[in-house]
Amino acid sequence: MGSVIFVDVIEQDAIFEGSGWDALVVVTPDLGSIKLDEVSLLASHGQKVDKRVGQSVTLLFAPGLAGGRLIIAPVKKAHDDYQDVRVFADAAREGIKLAKEAGAKRPLLLVNRLTEHRYQHAPEVAALACGQELWQALELREAGGGDEPLEAIGLLADTKESATCATTLTAIESGRNLARDLCGTEPERMSAPAFADYCVEALTNSCLSMSVIEDRDILERDYPLLSAVGRSSFGVLRHQPRVVKLEYVGEGEIERTYLFAGKGVVYDTGGADLKIAGGMAGMSRDKGGAAAVAGLMKTISMLKPKGIRVVAELGLVRNSIGSEAFVTDEIITCHAGKRVRIGNTDAEGRLVLADLLSHLRLKAVHAVNPQMFSVATLTGHVVRCFGGYTAAVENSVAKQANVASSMQEQALIWGEPIEVTQLRRDDFSKIVDPSAAADMLSSNNAPSSVTARGHQYPAAFLIEASGLSGHGLNADKPIAYTHLDIAGSATEGHPQYGTPTATPLVGLFTYMTCRSN
Repeated sequence: MGSVIFVDVIEQDAIFEGSGWDALVVVTPDLGSIKLDEVSLLASHGQKVDKRVGQSVTLLFAPGLAGGRLIIAPVKKAHDDYQDVRVFADAAREGIKLAKEAGAKRPLLLVNRLTEHRYQHAPEVAALACGQELWQALELREAGGGDEPLEAIGLLADTKESATCATTLTAIESGRNLARDLCGTEPERMSAPAFADYCVEALTNSCLSMSVIEDRDILERDYPLLSAVGRSSFGVLRHQPRVVKLEYVGEGEIERTYLFAGKGVVYDTGGADLKIAGGMAGMSRDKGGAAAVAGLMKTISMLKPKGIRVVAELGLVRNSIGSEAFVTDEIITCHAGKRVRIGNTDAEGRLVLADLLSHLRLKAVHAVNPQMFSVATLTGHVVRCFGGYTAAVENSVAKQANVASSMQEQALIWGEPIEVTQLRRDDFSKIVDPSAAADMLSSNNAPSSVTARGHQYPAAFLIEASGLSGHGLNADKPIAYTHLDIAGSATEGHPQYGTPTATPLVGLFTYMTCRSN
């Protein structure tokens, strides 16, 4: 299924039969807030016949309205102190699912928002939730299965002033669709070379500059930690590592530069520290960070925001086992020149990111107002701490610039909440090599989920191993850096095979394009 196409609809006559739309989905906190008289009367009458109307998603026979279908999708507990805009997303998903099951191909979506600040983007969040609900796995689509996609979703504004920009939402959803495909597809169909090819194909004829590094000599020279992770995969042609480089330069004077490193471990066996007892299942989703960054670049290429430059590197590698596999205790010199002792081969994501960040750091030194980010499904610890939420861990420069807090504010009102945690001196103590033979230790030898500060201290490692420690608050060139651990938020539903969410694409895009940051 391709990306959902959204269409702005301001003329309220579109709700009637013959307008080209075949269902009306009303997302509303209560029936009394519906402003269209024809819809309000039908809903009120329906409630007298069926008390479920307004309490659960219901389909009403509506002669004269689009397709004769009126679907009321109630927003539950909207006035609860601890709810957020995702209550509108929940209702929209139920509504669009029922519309599709009823046979609609071109439904209209009407969202009756509330005036509270937390719900200011309720229509946009509801629309994007429809895209999440309708996505179908790439393997299913390529096998000729799945349902026929909807032709379009009309966004019916309750007033002309509140019309949602369908062009923006379509671009965001196109990026999310790419991210979901990349993250959620099995490890042979979306191996490292296949991931790179899929990106290039999806972004061809865009305004992005692209290159793919695949030569082993270059990878081992420029990305030594990444190449160590993929050492055992070099012997299998279809599993060999790749680094994808993407860049966008907006029109006008560049005011800010964003640089992203995306973890793309297309399959994580754990390496020599093998995952056991069923722990390997679902590890084809360990590429969610690279997938989200690729999707973000897709959205940016379609909307072409002015005044910003965006640089991304995606590290794509399979953490294979075998006689060539790297092992714990090895000392490997990373791109930034630090000698790293491997503490656990199953802590491979930070190794991939460190080399990417080191390359991006060199670009950031000469960039205008740079902000660096890493995006990764990195630790089980973040899931233990925050469940299905993204965690942001930032260096002192980013903290002083309020990067994570600003991103948190934007992401929340767009339905992608973020938890912000702090780096402490303890995190840097954890990466000291006890033997003093190496400059640093990559990790301990226990699972992150049972390690104190298990999702914070990897950010300390990334700062040191990438050379960012030389760009702190008192440096000649301070560089803001924020690490985003999406291990809990990259998928939803089933713990191994749930649906990819493309998080944190929406939060990042809105943060980057909000002129106040």
